Amino acid sequence: MSQFKMRCTVVVALLGLTVAAFAEDDLSVGVSADFFSKYVWRGQNVTDDWVFQPGVSVTYQGLTGGFWGNLDLTDENGQCGEFIEYDCYVDYSGQITETIGFSVGGIYYDFPGAEGTTELYWGFNFDVPASPAITVYHDVDEVDGTYAAFSIGHRFEDLGDLPFGVDLGASLGWGSSGYNDSYWGVDRSELNDLTLTAGFPFEVAGLTVTPTVAYVAILGDDVSDAAGDDDSIFYAGIGLAKEF
Repeated sequence: MSQFKMRCTVVVALLGLTVAAFAEDDLSVGVSADFFSKYVWRGQNVTDDWVFQPGVSVTYQGLTGGFWGNLDLTDENGQCGEFIEYDCYVDYSGQITETIGFSVGGIYYDFPGAEGTTELYWGFNFDVPASPAITVYHDVDEVDGTYAAFSIGHRFEDLGDLPFGVDLGASLGWGSSGYNDSYWGVDRSELNDLTLTAGFPFEVAGLTVTPTVAYVAILGDDVSDAAGDDDSIFYAGIGLAKEF
């Protein structure tokens, strides 16, 4: 944990600065608590059973700092009741034009008992139908590789008498040869994963509650072979979120 704390010093400093500016109207604090039947990350089935994923973030004038973790709720990985991952991140997002936004930032991934790593990323999003976005992640630490994700999504809010909305999303991921070699043992670049999600958000006592279902398919032939039986995954869960 000492390395994790050292790498996250910049995030702690950011949180302190934003709390000091608490009187500002454009400061927001978000907390989340998600429960999923699996932990799937970029097509990889990290935990093939129930997990708990809490998070907290602070945003001030486009600058966000946050922490996120994954705790295994079963003994699937031999670590029931233990956090198998802690992440901290810094993000700056803004607008280039009325329809084109951008994000830049960094993420440190800490894995207790294993080497952590750091990614820097940049991306663009577009305020047009289907809200397309692209984000490119460059590992600058343990992994000599790049991962790129293209996503689309749409929220349906006015659904007559239904008490919930519908969030539909899809993302397509590509990994460079270095990225795929580190995470899959495949020394070539390929389209990696296709993820389809559907969320059904509603409000309860000031909380946003979102049941979610997802499907993940591995597309690249070599990566699919490396995934084995996990080249096609369904999972579900529910998320709780509150913004102050």
